[in-house]
Amino acid sequence: MLELNATPDTDSDLIKDGTDASFGADVIEASQTVPVIVDFWAKWCGPCKTLGPAIEAAVQKAKGRVKLIKIDVDANQVYAGQLQVQSIPTVYAFHKGQPVDGFQGALPPSQVDAFVEKIAALAGEPEDDGLTAAIEAANQMLDEGAAADAAETFAAILQEDPANAAAYAGLVRSYLALDEVDEAEAILNGAPAEISKDPLLEAVHAQITLAREAAQAGPVAELQAKVDAEPADLQARFDLAKALYANGKVQDAVDELLELFRRDREWNDGAAKAQLFTIFEARDAKDPIVLNGRRKLSSMIFA
Repeated sequence: MLELNATPDTDSDLIKDGTDASFGADVIEASQTVPVIVDFWAKWCGPCKTLGPAIEAAVQKAKGRVKLIKIDVDANQVYAGQLQVQSIPTVYAFHKGQPVDGFQGALPPSQVDAFVEKIAALAGEPEDDGLTAAIEAANQMLDEGAAADAAETFAAILQEDPANAAAYAGLVRSYLALDEVDEAEAILNGAPAEISKDPLLEAVHAQITLAREAAQAGPVAELQAKVDAEPADLQARFDLAKALYANGKVQDAVDELLELFRRDREWNDGAAKAQLFTIFEARDAKDPIVLNGRRKLSSMIFA
């Protein structure tokens, strides 16, 4: 007999039971690439018996664009407490390691479907298979330093599909690689409204922000000496982080921003957290620096 809220083996990749111990991997890390919905429930909870099957069905219909982690609050109380779960069922959605939406109580299936589809949409739509090879080829050109050739290929793809977010982002990155920041920003500003919030375009927007900061960054040695002399000078530490990033020392920049956040998370209206998010958005979600940085930041936020 199937236990209440147990997960069939066939859905194990999309829907599974989570624990406090596995929360970091199942939710924080996994949501870097695919949005993750967390359902806090308990065996004695009547409304959970209604919501559980409805949300599982909606996740299955999304066909891999979103995952579901189910956490029994009786056996796992750490993250339920940190997320201030006061009644069940409570549902949170995570994207890029952060909670982005949620609700409490059982909802009608139609509203559950709408919620899951909204969260699944955060991952973006799959690329048109007919253009995938061309996009991959252009990305390879860019990786190999042939930015001008990549720009021509991305532009050609956009002639075929003017709302292709991957091609738009690639074209912007190509101009950034050519050190033409103004042209890159103009291209980004010209993207169709329907893709303006796509994660790929948000990533290149962050890259443009960092490129402009790099042009104004001060000398690393001078700023490092200032921080060493006065560790509590948070502005100097913030400036050092930007200078380090501008000089390609990404891990060091992230470490400085994490230390700034640890010292005063509210400094300058949360500037350290905002700068970390800009760096995370600008880089590949699977970059170890991003994964580790997000994990450390999340542990500080939830502590």
